[in-house]
Amino acid sequence: MSLVVTDTLADERVEFTADGDVTLYVCGLTVSDDPHLGHARLWFHADVLHRWLDHLGYDVRHVENVTDVNEKITARVGERDDWAAERDVAEAFTATTFDAMRGLNLRRAEVYPRVTEHVPEIRDLVETLIEKGYAYESNGSVYFDVTSFDEYGKLSNQEVDALEAQGEPDERSEKRNPADFALWKADGVSETAAREHAKHDHGAETPAGETWESPWGEGRPGWHVECSAMSTTHLGDTLDIHMGGRDLVFPHHENEIAQSEAATGEAFARHWLHVGLLEMDGEKMSSSIGNFWTVPDALDELGVNVVRTFYAGAAYRSEQALTEETIAEAEERWERLSRTYDRAVAALDSTDARAKAEDDALRGAVKAARDEFAAAMNDDLNLREATAALLDLTDAVNRHVDAVDDASGDGSADADATYDYRGLREAVEAFEDLAGDVLGLQFESTSDGDVDLAGDLVELVLDVREAEREAGNYERADELRDALREVGVEIEDGPDGATYRFE
Repeated sequence: MSLVVTDTLADERVEFTADGDVTLYVCGLTVSDDPHLGHARLWFHADVLHRWLDHLGYDVRHVENVTDVNEKITARVGERDDWAAERDVAEAFTATTFDAMRGLNLRRAEVYPRVTEHVPEIRDLVETLIEKGYAYESNGSVYFDVTSFDEYGKLSNQEVDALEAQGEPDERSEKRNPADFALWKADGVSETAAREHAKHDHGAETPAGETWESPWGEGRPGWHVECSAMSTTHLGDTLDIHMGGRDLVFPHHENEIAQSEAATGEAFARHWLHVGLLEMDGEKMSSSIGNFWTVPDALDELGVNVVRTFYAGAAYRSEQALTEETIAEAEERWERLSRTYDRAVAALDSTDARAKAEDDALRGAVKAARDEFAAAMNDDLNLREATAALLDLTDAVNRHVDAVDDASGDGSADADATYDYRGLREAVEAFEDLAGDVLGLQFESTSDGDVDLAGDLVELVLDVREAEREAGNYERADELRDALREVGVEIEDGPDGATYRFE
């Protein structure tokens, strides 16, 4: 079965097609605040798509931009002592974004292009659009003429005559049509925009943000043109997949199509995939209204596996609710997968796993799980059903292990009650291939090497602690004990010295 996806432009399910390498462009984050779980939902689904395409044998070229030029970023200048300029704010939140991505176990994109390093390409694109008659200069700004592109509105299914005005109110007198959008903005960020997005009191003066020279005067790139310039620079004129949040269909993605296809004469993207919004308290999760849970906080409380299992509980194209119930379901599902994986590994690596033992039911369950997982993933990335296939496999593994343990009585299996080595190996590999490599879940390593290294480090700290106690530095010794406890190592002092155990 071929991969089928829901294409926003086609407005229907279509078979995925690509010529050679798959080029995947994901609309990245405007780095004006800490990333939250709403942002991470897009990241997760783009990551799983990337992983599944890899699994199918495609070479994936994945590019995800960083928007580091924006009035929301500029508005935060001066909020901290070290935020003296727009780039300072952008660098701070770019760092937290990358940290969050690593914490979520996302595969790295090929590149993460930033607006500030692609201004020359943006200027070139704007010049091309002017030369071809799709854009015009007005008072140092440049606007795209939406009436000049016959297919404008094809993504969002809107008519030009029915469109509302785009951009700031101050721009409207400069436009031929209220729906025209800015490709290049004269000067810096307006005082109105800076105050609108400010999270602190700027006083009498507001920051204007960074500007660059251009044929039309000093100014800044428009929002929409950035993605067209960055995506075509790194992936070529036609993308296989353009992915982003549902809230970007209009105007952002509609404008991307218009300016890109007007400039190149080529289709901009073969497939448009849009991820539904994450809701909290019945509203879209948003930094601007404050109903959000940051990625670092969620990872600290839930762990990466529960967060990823939560996202896998709903289709990418639909809305998803973040509630106590949906989190509890994710915790239960991950616990079943993790516990069964550990149990399968323990049985597989025991001396009671035998080469000639055969459990046809277990081996059949592994094949069924792989087949059902693949069918679900190819059915528009149906992650909930894909996860259900793995949970069915946990049932089969537990039945097999329980049957052997029950037959052996005291836990030492005899010749008639032994684990099916091949069947368990196939089950473990299925968990690692599908839950691990495709869904990005991380099963704990229980290798002796890791345990030995951790033990060696604990012994070293205990030696230092004992030296501190002998020197009379009891407060420092207590601090070392407390530090170990914080990372899950419990210390017990006895007549023969300190002993420890991992909690």
